[in-house]
Amino acid sequence: MKIISINAGSSSLKFSLFNMENKELLISGYFERIGMEGSFVNFKLNGEKIKKDVELKNHEDAVKVLLDELINLGVINSLDEIDAVGHRLVHGGDVYNKSVVIDEDVIKTVDELSDLAPLHNPANLVGVKSFKAVLPNVPMVGVFDTAFHQTMDEEAYLYGVPYEWYTKYGVRKYGFHGTSHNYVTKKIAEYLNRDDLKIICCHLGNGSSISAVKDGKCIDTSMGFTPNAGLIMGTRCGDIDATLIPYVMNKSGKSLDEVINDLNKNSGLLGISGLSSDNRDIEDGMKEGNEKCILAQNMLIRKIVGYVSMYNTFLGGADIICFTGGIGENGIDVRKSIMDELKVIGVNPSNERNNVRGELTLITEDDSKIACYVVPTNEELMIAEDTYRLINK
Repeated sequence: MKIISINAGSSSLKFSLFNMENKELLISGYFERIGMEGSFVNFKLNGEKIKKDVELKNHEDAVKVLLDELINLGVINSLDEIDAVGHRLVHGGDVYNKSVVIDEDVIKTVDELSDLAPLHNPANLVGVKSFKAVLPNVPMVGVFDTAFHQTMDEEAYLYGVPYEWYTKYGVRKYGFHGTSHNYVTKKIAEYLNRDDLKIICCHLGNGSSISAVKDGKCIDTSMGFTPNAGLIMGTRCGDIDATLIPYVMNKSGKSLDEVINDLNKNSGLLGISGLSSDNRDIEDGMKEGNEKCILAQNMLIRKIVGYVSMYNTFLGGADIICFTGGIGENGIDVRKSIMDELKVIGVNPSNERNNVRGELTLITEDDSKIACYVVPTNEELMIAEDTYRLINK
């Protein structure tokens, strides 16, 4: 059985095709600049990268090119081999607490929830509709970034604002990166052959979030009403005092949209360092003695340690801390700094074991009270697995 995982953006489309009999990745890639000049597609097949310049007026064009190329490249013999398509859908509000088979009611509801994710939900639906136009008889499944976090209690997801803001406007913590947190916590539970774990999952990358997971269910997460809450990230500010927004508007003369743009795209590591949003560049700057890079990294570590410590308390003592995402899987120095700060709660890091990138492995000593692991995430496979499960019910 072959399933395509899709992540559609406003001018992009990322894809992965899996053979679900053995969960083998057959081909992956992404389309860029859809609807713009200079559009192209990158394929990754058998370790080889293939780039093609293609005219893409819209997402439906991209879908047609994708399916044609799957045949031209010999990945499939005909479109009949495509059994289902799984779509990343960013925001399901509190309507969807799990993945669902996409029908017209789901499309309508996701569209109605676009106020909560105006940049993402409409783009995700463009991907759904484009595939439906080209493969009308192939089942589609929606996998929501927010679904995994819907197990949180009210005390975890509500803000200290007038309660009617929640009932009237849906103001609450939703959380994001749920597909990754779900995959990683399931993976470590399978690896250790336990389903009773108390896990702190640290998804650290250009966008970062931390979740507390008990017995497979999320009890709290760092991102909030939007993905801009919680940790300092590549360009996002993380937690701030909301009243600084009108203050900066008055002082700078900037509009609300301009200040929000700054908080999303000009803050975080980029805003503090003045150099880059990429943690690798920050670490290079630190080696050169760049004080702003050192400050940015220290602020990042402080935030991560704060959330991990809090969630360790909420869990009544964590069993496992997982590191995943681009920084979590590859940032040896970042992980070391975090674990060193967490010695106070019983983490005993192993410098030898921590000298690893991108593979599932233990990175603490055997006597560590809380075991830390690197666990590579695979959101595309998680989407394919959910899709496979739903269409085979």
